[in-house]
Amino acid sequence: FFDQFSLTTFMGIPLIALALTLPWILFPTPQNRCLNNRLSTLQAWFIRQFTHQLFLPINQGGHKWALLLASLLIFLITLNLLGILPYTFTPTTQLSMNMGLAIPLWLATVLIGARYQPNHTLAHLLPVGTPGLLIPILIMIETISLFIRPIALGVRLTANLTAGHLLIQLISTAAFHLLFIMPSVSLLTTTLLLLLTILELAVAIIQAYVFVLLVSLYLQDP
Repeated sequence: FFDQFSLTTFMGIPLIALALTLPWILFPTPQNRCLNNRLSTLQAWFIRQFTHQLFLPINQGGHKWALLLASLLIFLITLNLLGILPYTFTPTTQLSMNMGLAIPLWLATVLIGARYQPNHTLAHLLPVGTPGLLIPILIMIETISLFIRPIALGVRLTANLTAGHLLIQLISTAAFHLLFIMPSVSLLTTTLLLLLTILELAVAIIQAYVFVLLVSLYLQDP
């Protein structure tokens, strides 16, 4: 069951490299025309709505991250959705890749906060009105929670997608083996598999959005 998450190669080419390249081929490129096609219009509307909702509580300086986070959201959604197709490889089930995305983004938010708002960043380590005896303990706890943020980002995305893929494979295997023994139970299992697949489509989109949303929250609260 876990073979689907192993890093394999085909003709000497790592599949993860092909999976990371494929989403960019599927996106329509902007054209210098007065009217775009429906796909380009839908893509532009989605990006506009997403950036408006995400950066509404962020000040003007944080709007520089709009292009990066919008591109990351579309990239993660495409990878997650393509990974649900049969005989495909999902790069976002690899913890190393997710941590490779989470750590630089988290570190950038911390460095930006330390550079432009050092007092505010340091004040986050100690709440107002803390008793003197609890100051060292709270500073230690807040520091640990700060360094846990990128781990939570990567592990959350990996765990949710891995669990969904395993459930789909387990239920599909059970439905196939029950087909010749108990056809009625197999039909019920197939219905459950269809519902789980629809749920996994929603999870693929939601987890990508949660990943980008948490990065924006870290940007607001360095």
